[in-house]
Amino acid sequence: MANKGLLLCVCQGNCPSFQKMNIFDVGNAVRREKLVDYIAIHPQLCATDGDRFLSTLLKGESTDELYVAACDPTMQVKMFRDAFAESGFSKEHFHGVEIRNMDTAQAVDAIKGSLGPQGS
Repeated sequence: MANKGLLLCVCQGNCPSFQKMNIFDVGNAVRREKLVDYIAIHPQLCATDGDRFLSTLLKGESTDELYVAACDPTMQVKMFRDAFAESGFSKEHFHGVEIRNMDTAQAVDAIKGSLGPQGS
């Protein structure tokens, strides 16, 4: 079974695109259903410390599939390219999920939809 991780990022928590959701409720909804092996919230993954966080996390080789619920998935691939390269993590195992301009329930549904049936 693949080890799946979910990172939640909401652009420092003050971006208008994330004001309709409670990021903690989003994470808890996914956690309670045990759809992933771990969940973390980072305030700004596209910042320098976000790159360090990603490369450190992914170097451990304990993540087979990484899901990041945040902004546009295409932008995420570009922003995280250096962290993936440094850690040796293949971008083919990365799954970006856009949750901008969603409320809590919509964000949970978008994440669950990206994880597939029963988080498989």
